[in-house]
Amino acid sequence: MADRRQARAVFSDLHRDGCFVIPNPWDAGSALMLENLGFRALATTSAGFAFSRGLPDADWAVPCADMLSHIADIVRATALPVNADFESGYAHDLDGLARNLRLCADTGVAGLSVEDATGDPSKPLYDFTHAVERIAAAAEALRGTGILLTARCEALLVDHPAAVEEVLRRLPAYAAAGADVLYAPGLRTPDIIEAAVAAVGPKPLNLLVSAPIGLTVEQIAGLGVRRISLGSALSRAAWGGFLRAARMLADEGRFDALAEAEPFDALNGFFRTHGRSPG
Repeated sequence: MADRRQARAVFSDLHRDGCFVIPNPWDAGSALMLENLGFRALATTSAGFAFSRGLPDADWAVPCADMLSHIADIVRATALPVNADFESGYAHDLDGLARNLRLCADTGVAGLSVEDATGDPSKPLYDFTHAVERIAAAAEALRGTGILLTARCEALLVDHPAAVEEVLRRLPAYAAAGADVLYAPGLRTPDIIEAAVAAVGPKPLNLLVSAPIGLTVEQIAGLGVRRISLGSALSRAAWGGFLRAARMLADEGRFDALAEAEPFDALNGFFRTHGRSPG
């Protein structure tokens, strides 16, 4: 328990000033590697985990119990603070949401995120009032735990007709309802990023960078962003290397792409030194 409290305190401190990158491992091994590379915190990725299970990143395609087990596995793998991608909390109603967030808290995470996407194509976002109530209920459920609550507005991902305006309306409301960090996947341009930073200030904004957007970490920090996450990007980069090698073999009968593989001795030696004890 002391280690959890310390990780949560460290995670909170990371958000007070400056800007940091929080990469997203998809299993225990990738978490260990990212910790070894010097990152100061990690975040899970619902998409990365879903793909590893042969599932789509559709709303609740991974059952809640399986997601909780995966989040706990990442927490056990690393001494770093871990933020959980907990989708929309696996419940539409406030009581169910609060119950599931307490279960997520029990995994030892230092933070978790809650989305406002419903998973219903005919009504992709929760009504504004209910969405704000959900964040208030989430904040209450986590009160006293030291866990940072990130509230996500998915308007840019669900083709909302006025997506930017809706992001700038919802994020400040979520901040007022008790969210500690604000997040809207899909922000790309400096002017819109700066507008989002200003809208939620002084609370921190998380920016998702899942593909090149023409900005460096330093430039993003200069826009006022406190936290940069990568979502499924690292897992997809791994899939990209795998598929390049497999397609070359299937289509051309050649093994050339295997030259890009990380050497066996390097990986085996790393996990021999840094791997988890059995059980």
